[in-house]
Amino acid sequence: MFATGWGDPIHPDSVGALMAKTIRAHNEPKEGPRLTEPLPHARVHDLRHIHATTLLLAGVPVHVVAARLRHADPAITLRVYAHVVRSAEVAAADVFARVMSGAA
Repeated sequence: MFATGWGDPIHPDSVGALMAKTIRAHNEPKEGPRLTEPLPHARVHDLRHIHATTLLLAGVPVHVVAARLRHADPAITLRVYAHVVRSAEVAAADVFARVMSGAA
């Protein structure tokens, strides 16, 4: 939920339009060179996924990420972000294998 400085709610379409306008302004600067790789279109909701994915890849526990996302149960977070958790598990296994090979 977004609000004005006075605490009044802002309509979600306004926020989405502002995000599209911001991305367009970034991709099409009035001055200077144009980007070789412009930002892709993104919705406000995509920021939520970026936030969760970044936290999980950084090793933040699933229950903490679930609380930040306001998921009632961490199982919801695990279902939605299972691919991220799996990649972290593979990385953890690689770390363990390196430690064990050095201990021998």
